[in-house]
Amino acid sequence: MDSPLADHQSTQSSTQRAYLALRDDIIFGRIPPGERLKIDTLKEALNTGASPVREALSLLTSEQLVDRIDQRGFRVAKTSREQFQEILKLRCTLEDLAVRDSLAHADAAWEDALVLSHHHMSRARQRDPETSETCHKAFHMALLAACTSPILLRFCAQLYDLNVRYRYLAGQSKGYARRDIDAEHQGILDAAVERDIETVSERLIAHYRSTGAFLAEQIG
Repeated sequence: MDSPLADHQSTQSSTQRAYLALRDDIIFGRIPPGERLKIDTLKEALNTGASPVREALSLLTSEQLVDRIDQRGFRVAKTSREQFQEILKLRCTLEDLAVRDSLAHADAAWEDALVLSHHHMSRARQRDPETSETCHKAFHMALLAACTSPILLRFCAQLYDLNVRYRYLAGQSKGYARRDIDAEHQGILDAAVERDIETVSERLIAHYRSTGAFLAEQIG
């Protein structure tokens, strides 16, 4: 007979699996913005119970990837030009604070982790989009990792995820592909290794705004 603790751990694990699967489906656009999320349909698709699905949807609601539309209903959060501009503004403001604090407290271990994450990201560019995206986020978060504010870091991670859905619109465009993203990342890394706070900040914000300027033309 399973113990209450074992049942609780099993539910947590099921919720986590459902959360990660739905989060990836939303971020990578497999479930489009505005689509209704039905519990019964998701139970079948995720091979789990109703409770883990509801808990996963509640978590995604708190991350603004899902909207609650009535007492029991959910849908994928819609996208808009206005929301993207807000996300971009917040990312530039908050990550500037985070990266400055991170570089001010950086040490050799931070540098080693950053260089390694850049290496993994560069290699992952030739692999599947989901692996590449995981490594891309890991690099950007490694840059901020020495920041002394856990709350600020959580906000930066959440804004990264909110931004990804929009960036994938640009990723499918030939115009976006003409940017030398590898060179932009290398420039950020080089300045970070030198602990050049002003140059890192300048290059990081330019990196985000270049994407933002392109996406502003793509989002209706």
